[in-house]
Amino acid sequence: MSVFMSVFADLVGNFADLLQPVFHHGAAAAAIILFTLLVRLAIHPLSRASARGQKARSRLAPQIAELRKKHAKDPERMKKALMELHTAEKVSPLSGCLPSLLQMPAFFLMYHLFSRSEIGGRANELLGHSLFAAPLHGRWADALAHGGLFGPAGAVYAVLFAIVAGVATFNYRRMKRQMAAAPAPATPAGPDGQQVAGLATMMKFMPLMSFATLFTVAVVPLAAALYVVTSTTWTAAERYFLYRDMPLAGALASPV
Repeated sequence: MSVFMSVFADLVGNFADLLQPVFHHGAAAAAIILFTLLVRLAIHPLSRASARGQKARSRLAPQIAELRKKHAKDPERMKKALMELHTAEKVSPLSGCLPSLLQMPAFFLMYHLFSRSEIGGRANELLGHSLFAAPLHGRWADALAHGGLFGPAGAVYAVLFAIVAGVATFNYRRMKRQMAAAPAPATPAGPDGQQVAGLATMMKFMPLMSFATLFTVAVVPLAAALYVVTSTTWTAAERYFLYRDMPLAGALASPV
């Protein structure tokens, strides 16, 4: 882990040095945003493949329903038939999870990078960077303790919260319209065609999940919050274009 942290710290530091002539004291924050954009750009092909996979699964829905009906008394046979169907159509039931899963290591690296005083046996120089008056290793609670809600550091978080709230509101309205236009069946099923307990209830609250990002931004170091805000904004724009012709699948995708 320490080796990865050292390499990652050097990468962020090099980005900051590259951007310093333009962004000056905010170079490290700009480097984090640039790094996030590069991560999202790298996994964008997987996001496109995920969108194609969800469209294919939507197309297969009638056949899956028929298999469920045909093999209702034989779950093992149904699973085998579903696997054969997915294989024949070159569709992976789990493809939609890959983009979100691949982002997690980058987020946790950013979190730990700005939570440690030492990296690779030497002082973590990145802790000395800030975004305007807010230290990149600080949290919202620190900003509130030094200047209050709209103090110099608090104002930085106010802007981030406004961006997240705007993106969440956009997602909320889009998902509500999509789910109204293409309502889920009374007994929704998971990717394997079997009914999932509680899925109908979860779908009712799905449009509100985007607002959970506000909590994440409030409790993680500012550097990790910048990653989350940038990634969430990218996700909203990406899914708007990738899923605009497939209402329900886009609405059910992970909000981050």
